[in-house]
Amino acid sequence: MARVVLRYAILSMILAWTLNGVVYAQTADKARPAGAPEQVIVFVCEHGAAKSIIAAAYFNKLAGERNLSYRAIARGTTPQEQISASAAKGLEADGLTATEQKPVGLTNRDIRGAVRVVAFCSLPEDLHKSVPVEEWNDVLTVSEDYGKARDTIVEHVKRLLDELESKK
Repeated sequence: MARVVLRYAILSMILAWTLNGVVYAQTADKARPAGAPEQVIVFVCEHGAAKSIIAAAYFNKLAGERNLSYRAIARGTTPQEQISASAAKGLEADGLTATEQKPVGLTNRDIRGAVRVVAFCSLPEDLHKSVPVEEWNDVLTVSEDYGKARDTIVEHVKRLLDELESKK
């Protein structure tokens, strides 16, 4: 009889421990249910090499810290060959890496699949009409002052994340 009671007690403890872990996992992952598709935010700058790269890197870092199911990509209207040296060095010093290995041109497909498009430059008229575009025109040139440009971008990104999080 004592063995049955002991086995029952052990099984009860294992079940309680397991259920506690499941409940904790569900509450910790509440904002991002398992299997929930990521929603894409597109950051666009002229060359796809600096401002959009920094914005996407910080957006992904901060969205991850908030456990949100958003992912940012960086695009350019006229992409240059390489990511800006000042952006690459600045991100590296900040402990981040660029979301893209080299600048990528903006396409209609990027726009159609986006939850939000944020532009640091003018977009071609046909792209601008297909989805609402938020413009962040107050950001300094990254090569001029990486720190100030980054700080302005990060403040914008935080406000965007607050807005997206409040809609959940």
